[in-house]
Amino acid sequence: MPKLETVIARFPLKPGVQEGGGIPLPGPSRARSSPHSPSQNHLLAALPTAEFEPLAAHLELVPMPLGEILYEPGGLMQHAYFPTTAIVSLHYVMESGASAESAGVGNEGVVGVSLFMGGDTTPSSAVVQTAGQAYRLESRALMQEFNRAGLLQRLLLRYTQALMTQMTQTAVCNRHHSVEQQLCRWLLSTLDRIPSHELVMTQELVASMLGVRREGITEAAGKLQHAGFIRYRRGHITVLERSGLEARVCECYAVVKKELARLLSDVRYRQGTAAAVR
Repeated sequence: MPKLETVIARFPLKPGVQEGGGIPLPGPSRARSSPHSPSQNHLLAALPTAEFEPLAAHLELVPMPLGEILYEPGGLMQHAYFPTTAIVSLHYVMESGASAESAGVGNEGVVGVSLFMGGDTTPSSAVVQTAGQAYRLESRALMQEFNRAGLLQRLLLRYTQALMTQMTQTAVCNRHHSVEQQLCRWLLSTLDRIPSHELVMTQELVASMLGVRREGITEAAGKLQHAGFIRYRRGHITVLERSGLEARVCECYAVVKKELARLLSDVRYRQGTAAAVR
């Protein structure tokens, strides 16, 4: 089974699609009507103005093209990433080259928990699975605010617990549930992080992230399409009936979603941002 980066490198580009990515570039009018804001990331949006402003000057909006490697096993992390429209896959690559996703990170979280947990490196990799944008923060600025022991620290530690739950549940799901149930879980989790019902994704890429054979994904997707829940054409998966996926998914999806909601249930979100961020 090829590693995730290899599969992404073979992903076909369409006209008007960002190089290395899978999302059409917005035109000038669309860009103006949908300005980016740190509040599109739930963790940054949860910070009160007094705690957000010290970070604002250090946040940098960066493009996240499909397949970009944010860190590799053993590499020293220099930045944390707070996705807004991108989704990042955290996965482990075996000596054979095969890989599987242990967790996904979208606008609900942050990539780079090893920085504030004290590890600085990790044996896993982080690769952009859905192109978009994120706010990048230098490790020094992150640690300076984290060590103030304010709300940012509590938020990041709570999110880390939710991420651990996701990793644990993914391992259980991969071992005990069918490919169809795993695919439903992955589709629903992805939908929660994007504003569209259409995913720019090949079956080969989904198979690589779930750590299963492509034939298994083809069969499972065929069943979901026959039931009228999704429509698949090469490189695109459109969800037609979310409730159908929810009826067939295993309990793992709800466990992860409920735990994240529980850990952040007492958080009040800012209405807009308190400072302009470039």
